[in-house]
Amino acid sequence: MTARSILHVDMDAFYASVEQRDRPELAGRPVIVGHAGPRGVVAAASYAVRRFGVHSAMPIGTALRLCPHAIIVPPRIARYREVSAMLLAIFRELTPLVEPLSLDEAFLDVSASLRLLGDARSIGERIRRRIHAQTGLTASVGIAPNKLVAKIASDINKPDGLCEISAVQLPAALDALPIQRLWGIGPKTLPAVHAAGIHCFADLRVASEPLLRQLFGRHAATMRRRAAGIDDREVSAEHDEQSISAERTFEADLRDPGELQTQLSMLVERVATRLRGTASSAALLGIKVRLANFTTHSRQRSFTPPVRDTAALWASASELLDTWFGEHPRAAVRLLGVSVSGLRSSAQADLFDHGPVKAARVDAAVDEVRRRFGEGLLMRASHIRRAPG
Repeated sequence: MTARSILHVDMDAFYASVEQRDRPELAGRPVIVGHAGPRGVVAAASYAVRRFGVHSAMPIGTALRLCPHAIIVPPRIARYREVSAMLLAIFRELTPLVEPLSLDEAFLDVSASLRLLGDARSIGERIRRRIHAQTGLTASVGIAPNKLVAKIASDINKPDGLCEISAVQLPAALDALPIQRLWGIGPKTLPAVHAAGIHCFADLRVASEPLLRQLFGRHAATMRRRAAGIDDREVSAEHDEQSISAERTFEADLRDPGELQTQLSMLVERVATRLRGTASSAALLGIKVRLANFTTHSRQRSFTPPVRDTAALWASASELLDTWFGEHPRAAVRLLGVSVSGLRSSAQADLFDHGPVKAARVDAAVDEVRRRFGEGLLMRASHIRRAPG
């Protein structure tokens, strides 16, 4: 099989870089994008503030203790989406095989473009030049025979860099990398992996089967393949959205039902806003709960007719979580997620839409505030619940 040429394009500190570009007085300053407050988290951190140990998903309070002179800028999701659309247009000029991962990163399969545009490195450099010329921003590009290694490569020469790892270079390029660069090794897993004597990709690749099963359970074989740079996934071009989801991994495991319900409320709000933004209604809602030991549970609820209002989605999600928590009292929750699927277009939805007019007006008002000022600014008081006692 002919080796593929896969690019992973990753914007450098995207949200913070957009803010610094739009507000030149912030250039070079320690900028945190996020909402100030007791529940605020870092959505993005400029490279100047990262030097103090600040990183994405960190509580704002912790970030400010590390860098008291940091400048907090509220996120402007609509603005970031505008810039993201410009990036996708650049990518699609070079290949139709573009798989967006988020607003600021995407996989590109340029295998069929090599004869016309030159080798993969030339295409990667062309992309970086175009991004800078059209947006004023910088991007890092990883080039490899597969998606896994391309994503690893894009992080090696960050920021504003390019790294290519060919098929023949795979063992030499990967073996010495610190194990925390491997997808699936997070802050919770890393201490146990290090304690087992695994510090680099090569250590994991040659580790014994019993040790890997002890560390990763049924995912042991998958982790060994990743450490060897093996990945057969294809770049999947973007299609119409079939589902919408949001999830959050907590810095510290949560056990309090009231706090989990509050976090669930924010996730439902994000999903509901995006659902209405696509002029769709959902026939199925699901929640995902991942425990500290990485065991994952899911619960679902169907709707007839499909729904799109936040209140209906929240009521079902809240009940599903209550039921789950009753079955797993005091469970330590690492990740919480919400998803909707079975999407129907607005034309189909309107046939069944008999929801309260007041609720629709509230949703429209919240959507507009979130569109203009970013997610996380509002939380409905009716969704904040306390644990009993």
